[in-house]
Amino acid sequence: MWTTSGIKAQGKAAFKLNYWKSVLVSFLLGLLTAGTVTFSYKQNSGDTQQTEQTVEQIQGMFNSLTPGQRIGVIAGLSGAVTIVIVISVLLKIFVFNPLKVGCYTFFKDNVQDPPAGFDSIGLGFRNYGHTFVTLFLTDLFIALWTLLLVIPGIVKSYSYRMVPYILAEHPELSATETIARSKEMMNGHKWHAFCYDLSFIGWYILEILTLGILGLFWVDPYKNNSDAVLYLAVRDF
Repeated sequence: MWTTSGIKAQGKAAFKLNYWKSVLVSFLLGLLTAGTVTFSYKQNSGDTQQTEQTVEQIQGMFNSLTPGQRIGVIAGLSGAVTIVIVISVLLKIFVFNPLKVGCYTFFKDNVQDPPAGFDSIGLGFRNYGHTFVTLFLTDLFIALWTLLLVIPGIVKSYSYRMVPYILAEHPELSATETIARSKEMMNGHKWHAFCYDLSFIGWYILEILTLGILGLFWVDPYKNNSDAVLYLAVRDF
């Protein structure tokens, strides 16, 4: 059985051998998956007071409207939010997901034969339809399980964790075969993978304290390289 310390040691070694490319690809992956959060906190009494005044002004303007005008404002805001959500979903499905596969492939290549090049990032677009269908189904299944209960959604996210790697490595598999292989691969490894993720909690706290800077230049690329090592360890188990 693989160990967390061994996975992290190999990931760190691969990261150091290809530092700047790992940082850049990790930054891109963070943007695509919304996994990188930049924490910034700036608040003082003046800012709080100004925010409260702004909210009160908006409330006053809304209260001064007629019922028909209020309905129009609410409908307009709802329409704008709907458009933004639809555009975000379409971008994720048609652009971000293929790029995500490419980023995962970069880290796998970097672990196997460092230093990896940026050409791996475009891999997700070489078999575009297959990538689209597989990741769409993966996201759909996770969402449906999460609707039932949060815990089953988390468990299923670990079951489907290896899908992007398998997509890149075995494009001949169908979408359902890829998902099934990930589930089979993670059998007996989900709890260990969860503990492995928890082992980075100290780094995440430091990332918060450094306003995301440590995450950008160390934690996230270190974790992404280690995740690729984890895939190879589980695959070859």
